[in-house]
Amino acid sequence: MTQFAFVFPGQGSQSVGMLDAWGDHPVVAQTLKEASDALGEDVAALIHSGPKEALALTTNTQPVMLVAAVAAWRVWLAEGGAMPAAVAGHSLGEYSALVASGVLTLAQAAPLVRLRAAAMQEAVPVGTGAMAAVLGLDADKVKAVCAEVTAQLGGAEVVEAVNFNDPGQTVIAGSKAAVEAASAAVKAAGAKRALPLPVSAPFHSSLMKPAAEKLKAALAALELKTPQIPVVNNIDVAVQTDADSIRDALYRQAFGPVRWVECVQAMKARGINTLVECGPGKVLAGMTKRIDAELTGVALYDPATLAEVKELLP
Repeated sequence: MTQFAFVFPGQGSQSVGMLDAWGDHPVVAQTLKEASDALGEDVAALIHSGPKEALALTTNTQPVMLVAAVAAWRVWLAEGGAMPAAVAGHSLGEYSALVASGVLTLAQAAPLVRLRAAAMQEAVPVGTGAMAAVLGLDADKVKAVCAEVTAQLGGAEVVEAVNFNDPGQTVIAGSKAAVEAASAAVKAAGAKRALPLPVSAPFHSSLMKPAAEKLKAALAALELKTPQIPVVNNIDVAVQTDADSIRDALYRQAFGPVRWVECVQAMKARGINTLVECGPGKVLAGMTKRIDAELTGVALYDPATLAEVKELLP
């Protein structure tokens, strides 16, 4: 028996025209209209025409990734897809998961993630923070190197392990000088590579605490509903059901690590054997197989992949 979960991607999978393959599907059109109304701008035009540089701005990336993921999710339901046993999202993708589970409406979530993005960008001026993907080094070793580098720099500069993506990939973030120092140190410790990431802020690091405080105030003003599908959160690898606990997890997630390896393992422990990445790209589907070869990872982002997933699942 196939037990499946839906997982939603975060920043980095966006592309100009990423919803074009759906054509004039009414569910996609309605989703774009809802988001446009909530944000007071033409989200459909932004996604369809870009330009790429506009989509890459964090204040745009976060809302458009949310919208694209929710559109694919709604198409799945409209086309008769079954309900998953659980949902989860990588970083920003957790907001898409919360919309899918009914905790937030899209009209609530779109302005919320835009505020989150703007607060993150304001917290650390462009050029002063950085992120890098460390490949081929054990996550515990990466954490230890980050602690050593931060201590060597006297605490004025900080670098932390912030995304545990798969057993061979851990992302680090912090102040630019510290990330550069840690990138050299992890390579000396045996990492294959330390790739600088093209991002505008050190997401999920402690430098994001000022952004989290703004997010906390916005979350306090929103009514959250009880999840209709279990949501495995990033920060605690836990399923929360009461509104205050969900708010607190989202607050802490802004400046805490994305424990994706553990999230995937937790879903497997719930009897889930297939993870459907819902939204642009195939990043999470690839991670699924690297985290656990016994799991199936598939992507759903256009009519062709929708047909494939429907054939695979009960």
